[in-house]
Amino acid sequence: MDKNDDKKIRFSSINIDGVKYKTLLTEKFKHRTPYVETNLNIMTAFIPGTIVDVYIKEGKKVKEGDTLLILEAMKMRNVIQAPYAGSIKKLYVQKGDLVSKNQALVEME
Repeated sequence: MDKNDDKKIRFSSINIDGVKYKTLLTEKFKHRTPYVETNLNIMTAFIPGTIVDVYIKEGKKVKEGDTLLILEAMKMRNVIQAPYAGSIKKLYVQKGDLVSKNQALVEME
């Protein structure tokens, strides 16, 4: 490829760690879903299912490993536990609710 080929091809630029690179970006890359950092304080449903039991209320203090709620999916009961000690800031579900994948269940602080 010589310098004349650069004029025929439409290059895009991408910035990585402050360095600008000349590249060819695919349409799939241009229209991708942007990455969103996970909020570790919000627990979400990893699978669609039904909330069978809720053992907490807003404002309640919990210890690491305490059972927060039970999510039934595909005839299996999944115990959702507190990942760290803290208090329940917001409870987004109640017993009997149907939840979809990635739906917020509990917010801790």
